[in-house]
Amino acid sequence: MGRTGLHVTIHTDGGARGNPGPAAGAFVITDARTGAVLDEKGIFLGHATNNVAEYSAMIAALRAAEAIAAVQVDVFSDSELMVRQMTGQYRVRNKGLKPLHEAARELARKFDRCHFHHVRREKNRRADALVNQALDDGPNVCEATG
Repeated sequence: MGRTGLHVTIHTDGGARGNPGPAAGAFVITDARTGAVLDEKGIFLGHATNNVAEYSAMIAALRAAEAIAAVQVDVFSDSELMVRQMTGQYRVRNKGLKPLHEAARELARKFDRCHFHHVRREKNRRADALVNQALDDGPNVCEATG
């Protein structure tokens, strides 16, 4: 590919209250050079596992990065399992995660460079806050809309 263009940093997180239980994911995309927030979102997922929430958040983030024409992507997550699966250090054995993993890999291939990094939870605070906000607000939104 070799395009010059936008280099972004993505912080992503997912969580479920109960596992499985009400679940949400979130991401924050920043310009890697300036640190400016380009996009952020919390997504209520309904009933799911923590790992499904982690993957769903990452997929949403990669789609958002593609939509803003990013060409280089660094994804940071506090899910060691997901990061190791995305880097090929771990195999995906859970049947429910396999299609999510493949979707994420397919999206990652669209960028000139896409690297995955594990970070401690403290380094992922904004994404974590958006997950909790989506969990708090999500059921209310669903009930209000019927």
